[in-house]
Amino acid sequence: MTYTTILTETRKRVGIVQLNRPQAMNAFNLAMLGEVFDALEVFDKDENVGAIIVTGNEKAFAAGADIKEMADQTYVQMLANEHVKVWDRIRGIRKPVIAAVSGWALGGGSEFVLSCDMVVASESAKFGQPEITIGIIPGAGGTQRLARLVGKHLAMEMVINNRTLTAQEAQQFGLVNRIVPVEGYLDAAVAFAEEIASRAPIAVRMAKDAVNAAFETTLTEGLAVEKRNFYPLFATEDQKEGMQAFIEKRKPNWKGK
Repeated sequence: MTYTTILTETRKRVGIVQLNRPQAMNAFNLAMLGEVFDALEVFDKDENVGAIIVTGNEKAFAAGADIKEMADQTYVQMLANEHVKVWDRIRGIRKPVIAAVSGWALGGGSEFVLSCDMVVASESAKFGQPEITIGIIPGAGGTQRLARLVGKHLAMEMVINNRTLTAQEAQQFGLVNRIVPVEGYLDAAVAFAEEIASRAPIAVRMAKDAVNAAFETTLTEGLAVEKRNFYPLFATEDQKEGMQAFIEKRKPNWKGK
């Protein structure tokens, strides 16, 4: 498939989606959002891909939404164009999605990172929700996912008063899994993704679904999801292979079945 705003590649069992609007600091317009989610869905269906990375460049992951595209929009036009609804497509991706972030991740860029399952950040990464400075608020999950991750008070400061987090602060507050040097940050993210892609594929998908339920349901409902995902794994070939490999003290050979 040919894209105009992103680049894609595969390294071993890792699919990579690179935002590629450097002239706009990778700001999300509708065209790029559509291509990103199309690429994610292609990788999600590819049996040879076990984990997916979304990245930008060293200067910017994504500096928000394309303000020029939205500036003259009316309420009705925003609803008709589904500027926000399109973001929900990421919830349908069953494989782990890792954000590899260097430089700015602001507004929609930050919201995209919040939607990912894990985050590898370079030492230069900065995260923020500056929508308040242009007279709006985050509309793609920035108020909800951020508050669930960092707590009400810090989320309020970021959303209402444009506080930006450094990579170190983001890790402290639970937004980032690991921080790596700017040089080679994508390679570090790929190595991380390769580890995840080496796990039992069905179990990984079930685990992602169960952990996400912890953020979207009550404890009772979440425990029900966990049990619902746990028991069926004993009907898979990978469960038998994994436990037998453990007993025999060897590496398992996953089949994704």
